Amino acid sequence: MKKRSGLVNVFETFGRSFLLPVSVLPAAGILKGIGSAFTNSSTIEMHPWMANQTLQIIMGFITMIGSVAFDNLPVIFAVGVVVGLAKQEKGSAALSGLLGFLVLHNTLHYLLSVSGQLVDKAAKNGEELMSLHMQTNVLGIQTMDLNVFGGIITGIVVYLAHKKAIKMQVPQVFGFFSGPRLVPILTIPAMALVALGFFFIWPYVQVGITALSFAILKSGYFGTFAYGVIERLLLPFGLHHGLNWPVRTTELGGIFTIDGHQYAGTINAYMAALQSKLPIDPMITRFSSGKFVYNMFGLPGAALAMYMAAKPEKKKMVGSLLLAAALTSFLTGITEPLEFTFLFVAPALYGVHAVLVGITMVITNMAGAAFLTPTGHGLINYLIYGVLQGPRTHWWWLFILCVPCFIMYFLVFSFVIKKFNFKTPGREDDEETVALHGKDEVRAKLGVKTQKDRDQKNNMPPIHEHALALIEAHGGEENISAVDACITRLRINVKDEDLVEKDRIVNQLKAMGFTKSGMQMQSIYGGYANQLKIEIQSILGLGE
Repeated sequence: MKKRSGLVNVFETFGRSFLLPVSVLPAAGILKGIGSAFTNSSTIEMHPWMANQTLQIIMGFITMIGSVAFDNLPVIFAVGVVVGLAKQEKGSAALSGLLGFLVLHNTLHYLLSVSGQLVDKAAKNGEELMSLHMQTNVLGIQTMDLNVFGGIITGIVVYLAHKKAIKMQVPQVFGFFSGPRLVPILTIPAMALVALGFFFIWPYVQVGITALSFAILKSGYFGTFAYGVIERLLLPFGLHHGLNWPVRTTELGGIFTIDGHQYAGTINAYMAALQSKLPIDPMITRFSSGKFVYNMFGLPGAALAMYMAAKPEKKKMVGSLLLAAALTSFLTGITEPLEFTFLFVAPALYGVHAVLVGITMVITNMAGAAFLTPTGHGLINYLIYGVLQGPRTHWWWLFILCVPCFIMYFLVFSFVIKKFNFKTPGREDDEETVALHGKDEVRAKLGVKTQKDRDQKNNMPPIHEHALALIEAHGGEENISAVDACITRLRINVKDEDLVEKDRIVNQLKAMGFTKSGMQMQSIYGGYANQLKIEIQSILGLGE
């Protein structure tokens, strides 16, 4: 059981680390989506007024801004994943992530060059040769095409180095290089070794990933159904990000050829398809299009079923709560207020919802709907990524499928709620209780612990008692307003300096010296100062 729990912890932490790098995609996607809607040649042919030169310059500029994030996803993930994973010294983590990414690709370029495998990209068919030999340009460096995987692996490796280095004690003579300054130093050889491993292993890994990608694509409608069900079932545990973002940004979501270029992941492929004249392949959007349907119409149908099942005297209050939650789902695609409500009162009802999600996604895929968004499957993104992109997205299928989906959810939820007497809002035995439920409340009831919960239980390092004593010697937690450190000094700002026990800090707590600057108490601990700072910040819950 412990082994399984450990695997779940790793998967959840990994999934959560994606949240920071992918947070830039919605805004970038909106910009690129709007720009593409007005600059696509097919759309211009349909609406000649869009050919206005000033409009094209403005929209081209907007498209360019949006493309920045999508064109540089690997480096964004390299930095974002390590920052998302790191608990402390995030600035050092970010710098080391960028450095590690540069070391990785410069090392690969060198290895390709000295081995004679570097493709001549200036050749007449240079682009074709680059693709054939799985090479690409990253930040101006000709290297192996690792795509987003290169960034993700860089982030993980640098995080492991960062986690070890920031608390590593070095000899006093090397005190300057302790703590966060040690992280980039260790990152350089670590990523050079990773690059060496990639050089020999990646060609075989790439073949395997490509095969897996084709298997996912060939899984057809069953794969679409399974994805919809599993993704919803992972949501209460906070594990859905570990499934969603690899599919959206890596080869695990499929490899698609558009205008002679290959794109890995559903988001990259869709953004490329928007700028092409070719029809959009519904297989690119099969994990996304159906979400618009059940978010905008299925869950509101479930909300209506819960309203109709409520006790007459509670319907007015229940109606206002459910209407707000349904509108949130419809407009923005934020479904937690509704989903976690019936998950709280009846987990089995949530299981029914997961199956309905799978059915909805399959039907939407079969119909040929071809609209996608990086995140937020509601009306706003539907208009931007679907309607504004023209008929190639087959956006009208949403309105064809909305009524059947609404009815399906309404009838199924009405039957199940009444059949099993589930205490949905308005059906509670307590006459005073009418409420929606949030994810923290649901997880507490079900006994589900997320990684965020576990992070609150600190593993006590050897310096923990030392840090506690220093807090006490500075007048206690209430007297401390800020904690920092330079190369050799632990700097603690206090509110009342009379409460600070200078003699105890020097004689009992082994400071090599003590001084003060205004209300800042400076204890000299050499290279050990930064470790103490990190531990004290962790105990007090202070940010950097």
